[in-house]
Amino acid sequence: MGQAATAAHGSRGRLVVVVGPSGAGKDTLMDFAARRLSGSPDLVFVRRVITRDGDAGGEDHEAVTEEIFEDMAKAGGFAVSWNAHGLRYGIPAETLQHIIAGRVAIANGSRSALPHFRAAFPSMVVINVTARPEVLAARLEGRGRETREEILRRLQRASPGISGDFELVTIDNSGSLDEAGEAMVAVLKRYLPVSADR
Repeated sequence: MGQAATAAHGSRGRLVVVVGPSGAGKDTLMDFAARRLSGSPDLVFVRRVITRDGDAGGEDHEAVTEEIFEDMAKAGGFAVSWNAHGLRYGIPAETLQHIIAGRVAIANGSRSALPHFRAAFPSMVVINVTARPEVLAARLEGRGRETREEILRRLQRASPGISGDFELVTIDNSGSLDEAGEAMVAVLKRYLPVSADR
């Protein structure tokens, strides 16, 4: 990983990590950006590996068992991996190759895992997606995955702060999808070649 990270440090490519609390709309904004910037060979949306059922809803991911995830980790299959909410998440190792090739890769990440991302990807931008507490509560309740009491407890927990040696952009997704989605597109366009600007 050290050699790959060193090579990535000297390339034009970079990783954009999207983080934020549950219900902030990270996947929705990433889907919006994928549609608006479709056809760009210089933009790659990373498909995470997760120990979660593929039919669980939410993001499109590669669903694996705990055993398969562990085997992949031991074989060097992940550039970054972490645990959260009883699940294991992995960013495929080939993501590093996209960065070395000068592409912009965008991945759904985790605030608590940002130090691991930073160690693996020296050229990194973090997009922090936020929303007002009442908006988060309504969205989480609409999913039907948790009781109202569980949702309130989740929102009451202190969110880890975001700081580090990387560019940080915050997008408030409390309002319209178009407004927040265009804000994300604008961030991505900063790093894409001019020909990818639509």
